[in-house]
Amino acid sequence: MDRDIRIVVAIDFGTTFSGFAYANKVNPEIVTNDSWPEQTGVFKTNTVLQYDENWNVTKWGYPALAQEPVKKLRKRDANNAHHAKPVELFKLYLASDAGGEMPPLPPGLDFKRAITDYLGEMAKLIKETLASRWPGIRFPQQVRVVLTVPAEWTEEAKAVMRACAFHAGLIETLRSDLLEFTTEPEAAAIHCISILKEHELMPGASFMIVDCGGGTVDLTTRRLLPDNQLGEITERSGELCGSSFVDREFLKFLGRKLGFEAMNQLKTNHYGQLQYLVQQFCTKVKFSFNGNPSEFRTKELDIERVCPAVMQYMTEKAHAELDDVDWIVEMTYDDVKKMFDPVVNKIITLIDRQLNASDTPCSCMFLVGGFGESQYLQARVRATFGRLVPVIAVPKHPIAAVVRGALSYGLNMSTVKTRVLKWSYGVEVSARWEPGDPPERRTPQGRLFKFHQLARRGTEVAVNQKFQYTAGPVNPNQTDMNFNIYVTPALTAKYCDENGMRMLGKMKIDLPDPHLGKDRLIQFTLTFGAMEVKATAQNIRNGQIYQTTFDLEF
Repeated sequence: MDRDIRIVVAIDFGTTFSGFAYANKVNPEIVTNDSWPEQTGVFKTNTVLQYDENWNVTKWGYPALAQEPVKKLRKRDANNAHHAKPVELFKLYLASDAGGEMPPLPPGLDFKRAITDYLGEMAKLIKETLASRWPGIRFPQQVRVVLTVPAEWTEEAKAVMRACAFHAGLIETLRSDLLEFTTEPEAAAIHCISILKEHELMPGASFMIVDCGGGTVDLTTRRLLPDNQLGEITERSGELCGSSFVDREFLKFLGRKLGFEAMNQLKTNHYGQLQYLVQQFCTKVKFSFNGNPSEFRTKELDIERVCPAVMQYMTEKAHAELDDVDWIVEMTYDDVKKMFDPVVNKIITLIDRQLNASDTPCSCMFLVGGFGESQYLQARVRATFGRLVPVIAVPKHPIAAVVRGALSYGLNMSTVKTRVLKWSYGVEVSARWEPGDPPERRTPQGRLFKFHQLARRGTEVAVNQKFQYTAGPVNPNQTDMNFNIYVTPALTAKYCDENGMRMLGKMKIDLPDPHLGKDRLIQFTLTFGAMEVKATAQNIRNGQIYQTTFDLEF
């Protein structure tokens, strides 16, 4: 449809930090927002909420972070008074594997409600920002929104995000064509196109994007094409091994010092203090750790000051041991390195797999995302892959690379030329049963149902590329025909009830002229668009066309 789109807004909804960027289509100057509630001069704010007792949002972003505990709160029974509890890490609920225990949510709060509420607060700020810049802009009617998603998210997760965006007021209707999705590493790749020129990469060269966020690490290997377009070489890959998992290792370290049961009680009854404890670790230790032992100084954490609530849950032995050292927990270089290494090692493994998945030598690698700024991560990646990849770089402001690239994509959606399929696509067909086929699958009519593959996982497809096959009626007198469309992670599959197989959708078409019997052929086509797959069935004899569209999981 021809739409009156005046503004493009990109939203990077992250596990730990979120941000947005915007531009006017007439004069596409990319502006990354750096003004937030009680916070200016930064490109992202914290993905955190606070609610009152009636589940109204009272604070979001930076102001919603837990504050330093007040001493008198130690004497107050938490059950006798309502304290605002920060809600965070709720994006992890959309991951297919959250890597163990899910982050706690207050009783009565659903993660979809938290996502909707956070996007709703962001929508208000976006509306105010656009109105101050361009008075008269109608939001959301004249605004295209591009939402970034992790590479490994399922179709169901994207459907949840679309519903949350609708309820948050970012779009007017659930199926609005003003909402587009792009993967986080794809957006980062688009942002890095201009940087490739600095390293004199020519069309045809390949480069890898390693997007290291708070929750997920996503990777993609791209090919630079003429006219600053991108092709995809390998399947996108990703895993939950972002910077928040370093925080988890820190809490395990404290569990060994203070007692795991004490830490569990702290999480259950005083989550705000637990969050503040993590903030102190990030500020004083995680952000500055570079892996150089000669520059490291032992870090001290005053438990009595930053987390007094945990003291009441500790065993007598642990209590006495901490009391002897004035409640100071020391973190040595080896302690901190052991917090980083399990996470960094996973990222190293992901990069190695991505390099091995491509037959084309990788000319350049970019580390982006908030965790991409980690000097220790950068040093480990360069030490491991420096001889294999000529250029390993970190772009300026890596934390904003994804949202800026997503905005560029929204302004010019033809930038992406090819993508690699994450699934095999096909249809269920009725075939004649032959000796050697499973006898239990034989129908009374002497047939069996099979999976007919049209597009194979791992195939590099151009935008709007078509995959076709010709079908006909099984019975000469039938008056309609069904096409059941399936997807599977398998490279080869025989039947539609195999493990991992799931139905993408159905299409039913009329089949007129029964007097022609089986001489009524239908050409069925799957067309892979920018972020959707379109199914088309055309009657070859009379030209009648049936068409439907499904979400495409890129």
